[in-house]
Amino acid sequence: MLVQVVEPNYESVKSDLSAREAEMRNSILAQVLDQSARARLSNLALVKPEKTKAVENYLIQMARYGQLSGKVSEQGLIEILEKVSQQTEKKTTVKFNRRKVMDSDEDDDY
Repeated sequence: MLVQVVEPNYESVKSDLSAREAEMRNSILAQVLDQSARARLSNLALVKPEKTKAVENYLIQMARYGQLSGKVSEQGLIEILEKVSQQTEKKTTVKFNRRKVMDSDEDDDY
């Protein structure tokens, strides 16, 4: 009698789950975005993939909670992009750290 031990292949399970998740995301986005909005989002994905992911998550969340009425147009997507940009905007600050020199005003060396 031959007993075969099957070890689970975690890599294939992981890739199957990620493929299934991507398929679900694409189907939800296809339902909530019109053609021009999907084109804009795919163009954005080429340039800023992290911003695209944030917008997709926002759209999927709105769709799940029923906050979308009909398909989102390109103009609606632009408004959502602006909203997400404002939320994720990084503020750049510059701080000058001036060195204190051992110099007094009494000693004027010219």
